[in-house]
Amino acid sequence: MNIDINYSQDAEGERMKKNLSIVGIVVDKRTDAAPRVQEVLTEFGDSILGRFGIHDPGEEQHGLITLNVRDKEEKIHELMGALTSIEGVNVKSMEMK
Repeated sequence: MNIDINYSQDAEGERMKKNLSIVGIVVDKRTDAAPRVQEVLTEFGDSILGRFGIHDPGEEQHGLITLNVRDKEEKIHELMGALTSIEGVNVKSMEMK
């Protein structure tokens, strides 16, 4: 069986293209926002291929998370919207494919 990870099927069996994107997340006041950010990332875990998180030692309250995401465009926008709704969180993305 040959599985194409670039597509999924909707409820009617139609093929839908999955996008590959990089999502950058800057978390200000990370001690306050981190638990909610983690909840959102867990909620969208099936879309996240990889995650890398660091904090800048010179910036106590800021964190940076980069995600590699593959899913339908609508689902990626839903993830970004959920993250952006958290106070102190800024999100940007770049579609790769």
